Amino acid sequence: MLTEVADRVHRLEHAYVNVYLVADDDGRVLVVDTGLPATWDLLGHALRELGHRPSDVAGVVLTHAHFDHTGSAARARSRLGVPIWLHEDDAEIAAHPYRYAHENVRALYPLRYPAAVRILASMAAAGALRVPGVRGLRHAEPGATLPVPGSPRVVFSPGHTAGHCALHLPERDVLLTGDALVTLDPYTGTRGPQIIAGAATADSAQALASLDRLVETGATTLLPGHGNPWTEGVGTAVERAREVGPH
Repeated sequence: MLTEVADRVHRLEHAYVNVYLVADDDGRVLVVDTGLPATWDLLGHALRELGHRPSDVAGVVLTHAHFDHTGSAARARSRLGVPIWLHEDDAEIAAHPYRYAHENVRALYPLRYPAAVRILASMAAAGALRVPGVRGLRHAEPGATLPVPGSPRVVFSPGHTAGHCALHLPERDVLLTGDALVTLDPYTGTRGPQIIAGAATADSAQALASLDRLVETGATTLLPGHGNPWTEGVGTAVERAREVGPH
């Protein structure tokens, strides 16, 4: 499903994972996160629906390197030949998508949270178990403004992964939070602002501390890696996430 969720920002949701297309006035498009492998064809359809061609894609930025966000990154690199940005601390995960740190045993979550079973099954059907690695990425420097549509500023927000970064579009009052703050946790099935469970988060204490960096943006609209957009301000979202705490 493709929907416009902010000024020239469209959300492509597939298998409970969000991909964002950020357009500029020159007809160029930035892809933020690439979803799972089966999202690739849907991405092409989305570009055409918006009146774009694959050649209009100016680049890809990955908020982090978990497999559900890098599933089409290798194809984007080989088929489109576009630069891909990622914080250097996540480069090893990008190259080896299933070697990532997490606090808790993943296998227990479907037993404790039955609502997550349908979500995880949908992700598996979309290729979550066969994501190729991707290498040769450009370094998303914390605090830098990237030379891509939307001119996103890199907001370093580690915890979910060591190199997690959100992206702030100050002129559009938008913060793409990746998995630093979501409104749906795929591992518990719970909705509302929160950090992701320890089944996929490397350091929940650090993830909660990084929420301060999101608050500093003052953004009104939050676009998470999982779940629906949040339009009631970053401060309120972070308060609720801290109330929920880690799982």
